[in-house]
Amino acid sequence: MNKVVYPLNPETLLISSAEARKAAEPFAETYQNEQPYPHGSYDDFLPPEILERVKEELESLPEAESSFDRVQEKLKTSYIPERLPPYTRQLFYALNSRPFLAFLEELTGIDGLIPDPYFMGAGVHVVANGGHLDIHADFNHHGKMNLERRLNILIYLNKDWQQDWGGSFEVWEKDMSRKVKSFVPLFNRMACFNTSSESWHGNPETVNSPTGEPRMSIALYYYTATWDETRKSHSTLFKPRPGTADQHDKIEARHAILKDLLPPVLYRRLAYRLRKIGI
Repeated sequence: MNKVVYPLNPETLLISSAEARKAAEPFAETYQNEQPYPHGSYDDFLPPEILERVKEELESLPEAESSFDRVQEKLKTSYIPERLPPYTRQLFYALNSRPFLAFLEELTGIDGLIPDPYFMGAGVHVVANGGHLDIHADFNHHGKMNLERRLNILIYLNKDWQQDWGGSFEVWEKDMSRKVKSFVPLFNRMACFNTSSESWHGNPETVNSPTGEPRMSIALYYYTATWDETRKSHSTLFKPRPGTADQHDKIEARHAILKDLLPPVLYRRLAYRLRKIGI
C-alpha cells in the first residue's frame, strides 16, 4: 500500500500536531512556489479505509442544504457536516482541528489559520451527470466571523474516475489566458490551494460518468484574522474561459453595481428581494 500523506488514525481520527506538521514538511517548498498561485495535489492523502467508510455512509444522503442549477454552476448540491452520518461528520471535525491546522500552516506557510465552525459553503459537494462548475474565484470574506478567506481543500471520493468523464479540477492563469493544470478527481486525492480574488479555478468540463455516478468531494475552507475595512468583499466571481460558451455572471455583476450605489441598509433589503426571485 502507498504511504499516506496525512496519517490520521482510522478509528479515532486523531493525530498529534507534531506528527501533522512533520507530514507536511516534504511538500511545503514546492507548494509555496507553485504558480500562478500556491497549490498542490496529493494522492493517497488519508488512510483509504477512512474514505471507504465515508463513501459507504454517503450512499444515503439527506436533503441538500443548497442546490445550484444555473449557467455557471449546474446540477451541484451541498450537504453540511452536521446533518451527515456520524463517521463522516467526525472526519469534518478532525479536519477542522488543531493538528490539521498545523499540517496546513506547515504546508502553505500561512500562519494563524482559523477553521470555520459554521462550515459556510463547505461540506460534501455533489455534481450530478450533466453538471459543472465554471472557472471562478471564491467569496473572500466570512461576514459572520469577519475573517479573510485564505485556503481551500478538496478531497475526492470518486472510485476509478476517468479523465474523459469530466469534472477535473482546473487551475487557470490570473489573466485567464490559459489553463495551467488539471487534476482528475480521483478517490483519496486532495487538492489544496491559496484563495484570492485572482485564484481562478473550477471544474468546468461537464460530468459524464457512463454509470451515472456523480462527482463527489469533501470541501473545507480556512481563514485568517487579516480582514480590514479597506478591503472590498465579494461573492463568487466567475470568469469565462477564452473561446468557450462560458457566460458572464450577470446577476452577481448587477448586485455589485447596486452594492456600490446604494446605502447598505437599502441594498440589503433590495438584494434579499431580488435573490428570492432569481434576479
